[in-house]
Amino acid sequence: MVNKFWLNREIDDFSDSEWESLCDGCGKCCLEKLVDEDTEEVYTSAVCCRLLNIDTCKCNLYLTRFKNMPDCIKITPLMVKTLKWIPKTCSYRLIYEKKDLPNWHPLITGDKESTIKTKNSVKEFVVHPSFLKKDEDVEDYIIDDENI
Repeated sequence: MVNKFWLNREIDDFSDSEWESLCDGCGKCCLEKLVDEDTEEVYTSAVCCRLLNIDTCKCNLYLTRFKNMPDCIKITPLMVKTLKWIPKTCSYRLIYEKKDLPNWHPLITGDKESTIKTKNSVKEFVVHPSFLKKDEDVEDYIIDDENI
């Protein structure tokens, strides 16, 4: 039986370790975002942060990511409440919306690789910035974020 500690709790009531455990490891928050300066609309690209390991969908320098990547954003309860680009499948967003975690989530399956195995990660389509050709820009890789 899975201990669903995340149910019936306010988003601000989680300990740091509980909050961290809610992350499903999909890598979607590690995709480069572009903001239209006129409309402030956020576009998601298939290009990931240079620190993302595209095979494991995990950060290569997780503990020092903010030092090594100043644009990295720590997803906090406050961020979940205010950021509109957080994917619909994001566990943090689901908890904020008072929904349960999906059946493929590692906390449900007990398998740390279940997000990748069930194709709910960026692994299938992500492009590492080192693979961009000289004539390509992040803008060339804008994706329909309704599908991520």
